Amino acid sequence: MRKYPIGIQDFNEIQNGGYLYIDKTQIIYNLIESGKYYFLSRPRRFGKSLLLSTIKEIFSGNRELFKDLWIYDKWNWEQKHPVIHLRLSKLDYQKLGLYEALSIEIGVLAKEQGVELESKHLKGRFEELIRKASANGQVVILIDEYDKPITDYLEDLEKVEENRSIFKSFYSVLKDSDPYIRLLLLTGVSRFPKVSIFSDLNNLNDITIHRKYATIAGITQQELESGFTDEIEEIQQHQPDFLGKLKSWYNGYAWHEEAERVYNPFSLLKYMDGRDFRNYWFHTGTPTWLVNLMKQNREYDLETVHIGENALSSFNVEHIAVIPVLFQTGYLTIKGYNSNNRLYELGYPNTEVKESLTDALLSAYRNVFPGNDSMSVTDDLSEALKKNDMSQMIKALDVLLSTIPYDHWKAESESIFHIIVHLSFKRLGFDVRSEVHSATGRCDVLVFTDQYIFALELKLNSSANLALEQIFQKGYLRPYQMDARRKIAIGINFSSEKRAVQDFLVKEIE
Repeated sequence: MRKYPIGIQDFNEIQNGGYLYIDKTQIIYNLIESGKYYFLSRPRRFGKSLLLSTIKEIFSGNRELFKDLWIYDKWNWEQKHPVIHLRLSKLDYQKLGLYEALSIEIGVLAKEQGVELESKHLKGRFEELIRKASANGQVVILIDEYDKPITDYLEDLEKVEENRSIFKSFYSVLKDSDPYIRLLLLTGVSRFPKVSIFSDLNNLNDITIHRKYATIAGITQQELESGFTDEIEEIQQHQPDFLGKLKSWYNGYAWHEEAERVYNPFSLLKYMDGRDFRNYWFHTGTPTWLVNLMKQNREYDLETVHIGENALSSFNVEHIAVIPVLFQTGYLTIKGYNSNNRLYELGYPNTEVKESLTDALLSAYRNVFPGNDSMSVTDDLSEALKKNDMSQMIKALDVLLSTIPYDHWKAESESIFHIIVHLSFKRLGFDVRSEVHSATGRCDVLVFTDQYIFALELKLNSSANLALEQIFQKGYLRPYQMDARRKIAIGINFSSEKRAVQDFLVKEIE
């Protein structure tokens, strides 16, 4: 029976335990032979820890672990290097404090290297560890989840600043240790500005968005088809089109506009293990603060987002910008790049993320997040739209609004209705476009199905007749007159007092 390394991040355990391993040793070889100081950001559960563990075994000279892998006969296994592997997630900094937890861990790492430390303060202990360990060859330093003691406290800025100050002093050791270092690689999720943590380490090469290393984590289509041949053959016998669905659900991540897109490894392994299309990665740790921040900033339409190069790599804890954080944490990915204005186009990577994040956002706007999803209250909308049953659609919207807890009702403007309507249709997988500009105005919501194009104009404490007239006066459906699909104009008036649809009018364009 095939063994999948779900939750296993140790290369030694994977190889000795007979688990599946997707061979990344060629790209790892290129990395460690091409430079010395690296930083890599990738979302959680994307293989960062396994990458560092693999590099550790390479420099430790454990050749037999790499039998049948690309690097097996390419590497000088006799040339070993001491490896300092610092995993921040295993430190008990929440109980002991970051300074004390780091100091204790440096002591543990010193014992692993057979080194006795004399210094009593953290910075001196780290410097001493590197210097003394290098007596056995230049040191390889691997730091995993460098940012966790900061991102764990994003709602406590005083603790963030305390831990950031400790890190700044701690990492400053690395610059003056250059003669002792063979390789330094730090990984994490967030990309804090170098000045905030690595101000003294100005030679750190950020390879997060790099053509050569874009697929160093994640699984490419070729790796999927060569690594899962038996599974693919078996599943295709009863699901001939499953590869296309698999790609739609779990592929789509890119860290360079021209690089091959990759699958989320955690979701892919979970699918192969259970053979069900489900939202695996999203439900393993999506932070509540991020969804609530999106709601606070009225961020809801993420289908096509443009952002500059500098903004993409920023993470300012005092003033968190939603879009860069969504990219760094894996909820958005690179769709394209315009070299003329130096803007990246971002969007959802795949169905899993789009469906899950949209559902979480809709629940947040309904004030039932976390703890409740919006699936049960949106399914009727799908059937109503497919059948062009507008009465049923309005009933479904009424039900949706009625589920908002009374003490959380804050309909201060029609925008809240606009957002809920947009997210409701988006949650169901429809092509939804908000505030679409035409020559004479902008339509609140356009919804496209296989047979219909719906234009919705939304009003609050006004009239459905006024909303419907606006669709025709402004010509919101005129740009689609050559489209063969039927065009339906819908004017909806909401009542803030009744928390319901007050009235609606529907008219089909002949």
